[in-house]
Amino acid sequence: MWDTSQACHELLAITRRLRNEGGCPWDRQQTIASMARYLKSEHEELLAAIVSGDSANLCEELGDVMFVLLLIAQIAEEEHLFAVDDVFRGIAEKLRRRHPHVFAQRRELSMEELDEQWRRIKAEEKAAAGASKL
Repeated sequence: MWDTSQACHELLAITRRLRNEGGCPWDRQQTIASMARYLKSEHEELLAAIVSGDSANLCEELGDVMFVLLLIAQIAEEEHLFAVDDVFRGIAEKLRRRHPHVFAQRRELSMEELDEQWRRIKAEEKAAAGASKL
């Protein structure tokens, strides 16, 4: 049985092999823009699996969406836009930042307090991003 880290590394290795010379011609010809329609299609299939309640189909469709997202990130890395690791690191940092009640303050908040905290943090992030563009 694989651990989660090993499974993630294996999926990334497969994605990179598909994109490399000697890989799959279809995967190699994809661009970020060309992947948009596949992301939409896989997203719709994932939503249908959620609605159906079929856990096996849900697992499969989650995998398909993850692969499409990882392929897009891999293409972006190849184009020197950012690294795949930047995506993982960025979302990890954002989740920690947006959940101080779990990672910093360690206190329970009401649903209303959570909503207010989330809105405040998101507004602060947007203001900081706007300021950094000046």
